[in-house]
Amino acid sequence: MELFFAQLLNGCALGALYGLFGIGFGLVFATMGILNAAQGAYASWAAIVAMYAIDLLGLPFPVAVLVGILAGGMVAVLVDQIGFEPLRRFGPGLHQAAMLGALITSIAFWIMLESAAGFATGQQSLAFPPGSYPAAVFHAGPMMLPAMQAITLAGLVVVGGGMHWINTRTRFGAAMRAVGWDPVAAGLGGVNARVIVIATAFLSGGISGFAGILSGISTANVSASLGQGLMLKGFAAVVVGGYDDIRGTAIAGLALGVLEVFCAQYLSSSWRDGFAYALLLGFLMLRPRGLFGSAGFTRA
Repeated sequence: MELFFAQLLNGCALGALYGLFGIGFGLVFATMGILNAAQGAYASWAAIVAMYAIDLLGLPFPVAVLVGILAGGMVAVLVDQIGFEPLRRFGPGLHQAAMLGALITSIAFWIMLESAAGFATGQQSLAFPPGSYPAAVFHAGPMMLPAMQAITLAGLVVVGGGMHWINTRTRFGAAMRAVGWDPVAAGLGGVNARVIVIATAFLSGGISGFAGILSGISTANVSASLGQGLMLKGFAAVVVGGYDDIRGTAIAGLALGVLEVFCAQYLSSSWRDGFAYALLLGFLMLRPRGLFGSAGFTRA
């Protein structure tokens, strides 16, 4: 039983990373209608900036994390304004063409950002300096919870709960939903769609960047490819949980992490990714709106 609960904690911590990244990815899709292939690069860059903020500048861990989150958000805004904003000017009549153009554009930025990240890391897998992040272990009877796992789980609760509150209880959240439903109608209602899009892009990049920083610490791998795994599993969490439901994405991310760890422990480690993507395929075929997504959700 001790092994079972230990692996359950490991799975929840891993799933919290997927859930965090999925929340950032889902914000972009729900508000802008973009399947952003560059999202994983935001996580990579945030981790790289945070690591160098500690290693080269000697900043304390909390400050370095904040700097990394800001970097992820700024990269996301730059990509949005340079790559996606011109495409939005096509207007609703060319929306399908604009969506395809946005996907191709995001792939191009993904390649460019990943190449730049490879240059920044010397094409190596680096790591945060030992002792630069919390390494305490909390004990509850026979159970042990490393500090970074506790921070990751708490981060999902705070970010997921905070974003759900913003989305459902604030004027900004209402404006986000309005822009996601129909940006033209939202503009006629007095919403500055471009400001909302920029703010959403920043939040999305920052949240994904936070997931990238935590992943870089937990795996001791800060590299250009860090965001690739988060991208695939985060997308799965969004599909399973529901494209427009933040709580659903968080829950689905946790479930994916637990299933992945248990599959590796009790079946075979070679099945862990295949099981996750089989689940993704099943939801796409049988319940494409996900567990908690709105039945009528669409992007105008």
